[in-house]
Amino acid sequence: MYSEFGIKKEILELAKNVEKEIQPQFEKIEQIKEWNSLKVLSAFQNAGLSEMHLHSSTGYGIDEVGRNKIEEIYAEIFKTEDALVRAQLISGTHALAVTLFGLLRPGDIMLSITGLPYDTLQTTIGISKEKSKSSLKEFGVKYEQIDLIDNDFDIKSIKERISKKDIKLIEIQRSKGYSTRKSLTIEKIERVIKEIREVNKDVIIMVDNCYGEFVEEKEPTEVGADIIVGSLMKNLGAGIATSGAYIAGKKDLIELCAERLTAPGVGKEIGPSLNQNIPFIKGLFFAPSVVSSAVKTAIFASRILEKLGYNVDPKFDEPRADIVQTIELGSAEKLIKFCQGIQMGSPIDSNVIPEPSGMAGYDDKVIMAAGTFTEGSTIELSCDGPIRKPYIAYMQGGLTYEYGKFGILKALSRI
Repeated sequence: MYSEFGIKKEILELAKNVEKEIQPQFEKIEQIKEWNSLKVLSAFQNAGLSEMHLHSSTGYGIDEVGRNKIEEIYAEIFKTEDALVRAQLISGTHALAVTLFGLLRPGDIMLSITGLPYDTLQTTIGISKEKSKSSLKEFGVKYEQIDLIDNDFDIKSIKERISKKDIKLIEIQRSKGYSTRKSLTIEKIERVIKEIREVNKDVIIMVDNCYGEFVEEKEPTEVGADIIVGSLMKNLGAGIATSGAYIAGKKDLIELCAERLTAPGVGKEIGPSLNQNIPFIKGLFFAPSVVSSAVKTAIFASRILEKLGYNVDPKFDEPRADIVQTIELGSAEKLIKFCQGIQMGSPIDSNVIPEPSGMAGYDDKVIMAAGTFTEGSTIELSCDGPIRKPYIAYMQGGLTYEYGKFGILKALSRI
């Protein structure tokens, strides 16, 4: 029956066996989805969300009630004092840059305790091959890092370094980015935050939360992080939000970030919603369900690709900290072909053949496959990777499990 849709019979038979095997993992994902759905619904109700809050503003957007209500809801979900949720935040990298430039001053030191940050953030900091005269380094902000050991925090080195009390901000990247390490669970983040607070109660702890929202039952700010940052092109936008990002945390920190985004003395007061209130609030409403679909898609991909002989991470039965699934392909040619196969399994531009190219913020050429409704939306089924050893494909997303699964099956059938 499925052959007419371009799915090979042997691939379909393998998929059926895989789906039987991964049902216990799916049951766990359903439990997490239910908890996070209740968390979102309760936040909507407690905030008194009403029809009037769905209307939009233009111009300055001075003290706009709908935008303010959305930020109130985000703050409740993340158990924070305040939040900044804006269409004017273009991406996760932009929101991270706004946060870092908002909180750090010349002479301050930021410390990454998860090793080298994501490629585009390296340019923001000023530690990449691609130099920028607007980086934090150019403004006199100093950078240090402590690498992970065996996919966990080097707590001894971290405590020794921060005990000197000269670090202004600690950065934790929850997802692996374009690295080969594992993404970090909330349990590990909670443990390291407790250790940090034993020796330094004042350092700002910032978590790059991209790809991790609603994958677990708790978020970093529920276990002690001062501020978190993420993109609505990923989990919380649910493929419905067409722009935007968020910053959530302590009120004084959010105000500094808001003044960096707008202007000193203005802060959160201005910022038109530009017809984004409905997509933002509807995306958040659907996010627990869509994130669970993306995690299921990743689990399915992990098991079926492992059975086909690829090295995958995480394994299908390992704990999940984000929606990212990596597949080690071993050569540039295989990486390119796999990404092209995912593009062929997409609902939009399935006839387009992606090729590696240079991109702003990246040192290596990158191939990106994403036949998405919103450009750059990585909560939709997508796959990308830098053209460098060991040639890893980073796959994420799936608005529904069915679409994610069929996209993978069509890709496998074609390659």
